[in-house]
Amino acid sequence: MAKRLTRFILLGLVLGLVVGWAINAGLSDGTPASAARLKAIAGWFSVLTTIFLHLIKMIIAPLVFGTLVVGIAHMGDTGALGRVGLKSLLWFVSASLLSLTLGLILVNLLQPGVGLNLPLPPAGQGSGLDKTAFDAAKVITHIFPTSIIDAMATNDILQIVVFSVFAGVAITAVGERAAPLVKAAEALVAVMLQITDYVMRFAPVAVFAAVAATLVEQGPGVIGRLAYFMGSVYVGLAVLWAVLIGIAFLLVGPRIRLLLRYVRDPALLAFSTASSEAAFPRTLEALDRFGVPPRIASFVLPLGYSFNLDGSMMYMTFASLFIAQAYGIDLTLGTQIAMLLTLMITSKGIAGVPRASLVVIAATLAQFDLPEAGLLLVLAIDHFLDMGRSATNVLGNAIAATVVSKWEGGLDPLEPAEIEPLHAPSGHGPAKDVDSFRDIGR
Repeated sequence: MAKRLTRFILLGLVLGLVVGWAINAGLSDGTPASAARLKAIAGWFSVLTTIFLHLIKMIIAPLVFGTLVVGIAHMGDTGALGRVGLKSLLWFVSASLLSLTLGLILVNLLQPGVGLNLPLPPAGQGSGLDKTAFDAAKVITHIFPTSIIDAMATNDILQIVVFSVFAGVAITAVGERAAPLVKAAEALVAVMLQITDYVMRFAPVAVFAAVAATLVEQGPGVIGRLAYFMGSVYVGLAVLWAVLIGIAFLLVGPRIRLLLRYVRDPALLAFSTASSEAAFPRTLEALDRFGVPPRIASFVLPLGYSFNLDGSMMYMTFASLFIAQAYGIDLTLGTQIAMLLTLMITSKGIAGVPRASLVVIAATLAQFDLPEAGLLLVLAIDHFLDMGRSATNVLGNAIAATVVSKWEGGLDPLEPAEIEPLHAPSGHGPAKDVDSFRDIGR
């Protein structure tokens, strides 16, 4: 099932490139009418992708809630929870600093914006992005939900995590009387994983539509105009992959070399749809098969979606300094370091903000007197860059969960990387993947 799904996703990716390119080449004549026609066609393609992402998002809230509550309940005490939380945050901060530092070094070595010599835009010209979500006080207060129903309705992962931690700790304190709630949460996880299996069958169609829509509207020329910048970002992401895997090899051992095979499918899905969220359920399953105890994975992975977006960190470094280079603005090393520290602090906890990376970049540019309108340079290719950073975010969070698991006593035995469908063909109940989460306290 997994191999076949991967082949279909890759096929959808290739077909999307071919079809999108062909439609753009056939209908584009440079007139406003053709541009409007291409935008309308792209909108219809995007409907399929939007449906898929909506289906994935309807799974995430109950899955995060269920796995976190059960995982915390089976940790046994709040001391274990605090220990895992501190180790997770230690890794998150270290990985964020690493991503930003690598980005700083590479963008100065590759200098993707040098030579463009763009004229400075008119004073006050903005990027068109809403930066109101960036207010520091709002970011801090937004972490704490006023209603778990509202948090689930808006898929605010960080708020769901906060409520789930309170619920899990309370269940642990209540003890045996809360056992039915734990069983209900275990059943909820099993059902959500079964729904995931159904939804994933639509993934190749969504991948095809996402890629086709982008190329229909933008055309292949948009890639060529900023190809060197795109190539520089992907070189940076590749270096980040190598460094993260190397550090994990030192901390976990040779087994980490197998992790890429286990997270291949969720990383490919994140890349194809340009959405880290789309890969969340499959990443959780992949980590379980790799041997990360579900009580660890179910706690670290949701936190990582707000605090450990390694790919997004590197992209924000590249984009910010690329804009400065493109306008010929010379920044001292001290200013660049201050900008990176600002990016690290301000990027935490706003994963639910639409185009969060771009919002953070826009706000940071203004703080350092860089033209905010420069962000318009990268908006056209943001989708293609989002593909790479989304896949990197998946790998980074998978490595984080694996390292924390190693620090907490080790990994469980490996299970096969390739799995059959979550539902048993014979109709006698869920397959082992679902059963493993019923035993989430192991």
